Amino acid sequence: MILAIDIGNTNIVLGCLQGEKLLFTLRVRSDRHKTADEYMLLVSGLLAHKGVDPSLIEGGILSSVVPELRTVLGDAMELLTGKRLLTVGPGLKTGLKILMDNPAQLGADLVVDAVAALAKYRPPLAIFDMGTATTLSVLDKTGGYLGGMIIPGLRLSVDALSSRAAQLPYIHLGAPQKLIGSNTIDCMQAGAIYSNAAMLDGLSQRVEEELGEPITVVATGGLISTVLPFCKREIHYEENLLLEGLSVLYHKNKKG
Repeated sequence: MILAIDIGNTNIVLGCLQGEKLLFTLRVRSDRHKTADEYMLLVSGLLAHKGVDPSLIEGGILSSVVPELRTVLGDAMELLTGKRLLTVGPGLKTGLKILMDNPAQLGADLVVDAVAALAKYRPPLAIFDMGTATTLSVLDKTGGYLGGMIIPGLRLSVDALSSRAAQLPYIHLGAPQKLIGSNTIDCMQAGAIYSNAAMLDGLSQRVEEELGEPITVVATGGLISTVLPFCKREIHYEENLLLEGLSVLYHKNKKG
């Protein structure tokens, strides 16, 4: 049994895997002020609730876009399991050919998403990850990571709109009732969801035009399930893409 941890700007997602099977996931809020001891106690309690004895965890791997939490969570898991988790970063074998100007700038989460998508789909690929930011990763037909986009996230954009426009309220990001809203909240919901769905469709088409060939589009992230039903093109939804990618990387590197 291994532990895979995805540390994002908003949430930390933990997955417990047996072989290639994901047994369950746990989600806690990313808190830069918590200590390793606090995270150790928090995760210990969550695992106990699932009936998991930490001594049964043979190892694990973590990916982080929050530098200060990378070390804190690593220390916390070592306190909990007695084992040092692998960390996505320099020195970890990924097998990913990164063709960007500065490969070291590529975020750990994007590396893991790409590894996971390549394990399941034939390139060329476009991978959308909708979290605090929405990211687009583009892989060519050889599996090389060409680059992509970083876009203000759906929740972040809506919250910024509400905070800067005096007469616009904070809203729940639910599915809009119709395209053309008839009140303020409906208009905001429709604008947020349909514009993001159109963005996914439109960017996918433009990537195909740029590459000159059809692509497979994969999407993941905490907000994608709200947007996906309103997209017009085929997009493969992978709820646990990053955790699956961490599992692939763990098994690729565990002998080391």
